[in-house]
Amino acid sequence: MKTEAEAFVPGHVTGFFTVDRGEDPTETGSRGGGLALSDGVRVTIRPAEETRIELDGERVGMDAVERVLDALGATARVTATTDLPLGAGFGVSGAMALGTALAGNAAFDRRLSYNELVTVAHGAEVQAGTGLGDVVGQSRGGIPLRLEPGAPGHNYVDAIPDRARIEYHTLGELSTADVVDGETAELSGAGERALSQVVKEPTLESFMRASRQFSREADLLTPAVWDVVTDVNEAGGDAAMAMLGETVFALGTGLTDAGYDANVCEVDPAGATVEPDR
Repeated sequence: MKTEAEAFVPGHVTGFFTVDRGEDPTETGSRGGGLALSDGVRVTIRPAEETRIELDGERVGMDAVERVLDALGATARVTATTDLPLGAGFGVSGAMALGTALAGNAAFDRRLSYNELVTVAHGAEVQAGTGLGDVVGQSRGGIPLRLEPGAPGHNYVDAIPDRARIEYHTLGELSTADVVDGETAELSGAGERALSQVVKEPTLESFMRASRQFSREADLLTPAVWDVVTDVNEAGGDAAMAMLGETVFALGTGLTDAGYDANVCEVDPAGATVEPDR
């Protein structure tokens, strides 16, 4: 057993999605598309007598992380850091769960495969009610298209073969549970249309168009976000709303050109990884 282990998990911005409930958490999930970001979450695991979870120096309660540790049969100090805004559509909870699975597997020598660990993290986040597809997107990296819902063994993931500079600007938070736990038939219909559009034309430009269309058809687009998206588009850029948060993401220099003080990152091509021993 190691003294500690560390994992990096990219942030994940979802452009459009469906809600698909299965008989168990590994079958439950979403279809849709998103971007894995080079801005992400670093998770360090140290074996401990009792579990303690910290995010950016503050002790937090995180059900998905605790469920992952329970599945690994481990107690640990989980220390995570991130520059990403919380509750704003960047998949931080999914990153915490997946990072805990990957680093915990290494720290406690559980010898599980990558897909097994993704399944553990995905199931934990579904049960915690904090996400349906971020873990899968974060494990894949790039610009994943989730064509079937659920964890590995149930899902099918393709991708848009491209990379880009990404800017983002956050205005506030939205509750994932408030959206996915309600009536989702109309939302899922909009997600299916958006996904079909991008599958037919798997480009970043098509992804951005479909994301804007989805936010309107699913009735998730807030006036404040719409104002920023409009500003970017009028400045010649390409922007959309992140699901689920009051966040605008744009390709290239779209937000900067529109006069916003934006955070800058790139599409992360690799997906979640265990960091090498130092």
